[in-house]
Amino acid sequence: MADKFFHVGELSDQQPQTTQYQISPFSKARHPEPYRFEVNLVAESGKMQSKTGVVSVNIPGFSPITLYCDEQPPVGEDTAPPPLAFFAAGIGFCLMTHLTDILNARNIRVDSLKLEQRIVFRTNLGHMREHGYMTEGGCDVVETHVLIDSPEPEERIKDLLNEAENGCMAHYALRNPIPWSTRLIYNGHEVISRSGG
Repeated sequence: MADKFFHVGELSDQQPQTTQYQISPFSKARHPEPYRFEVNLVAESGKMQSKTGVVSVNIPGFSPITLYCDEQPPVGEDTAPPPLAFFAAGIGFCLMTHLTDILNARNIRVDSLKLEQRIVFRTNLGHMREHGYMTEGGCDVVETHVLIDSPEPEERIKDLLNEAENGCMAHYALRNPIPWSTRLIYNGHEVISRSGG
């Protein structure tokens, strides 16, 4: 395995180059309004299932990153994590960011903090298309286990998790219907535009 090429990402020398919308500049919020920021991604497909994307957060100080994505054989070459690995890691890491931020801000003593997460996905990709079915997929459950060892009172640690979950934007998106939209630009013309939420 030592000679196997596997790549996750690296710093990018440029921001995502969008053509369908303008990346918004970040502006500071005034109390009591919340900060609003964007995460922007431009991705392109490559050989087989390989994909490359440049992602950035529009808050000053965040560097743009080039990420690589692939699938396992036979459809891909297993050169990078699959997209659902990034999705799952983003959910878990976002909650961990809020937990660590809050415990530091509130001087909560924690000896160890660990997160274990299971996400169950479903798809008929790979076994139903040959029977004439359209590809369908879904997500059945996101199960998060937060393991904390701490000398603090139990109520303080429960408050920590409650505040972190309420502050975690990824967990918010999981638990609440949010506006979404998808457009298809085919040969320079919009042919699909749909939205919901």
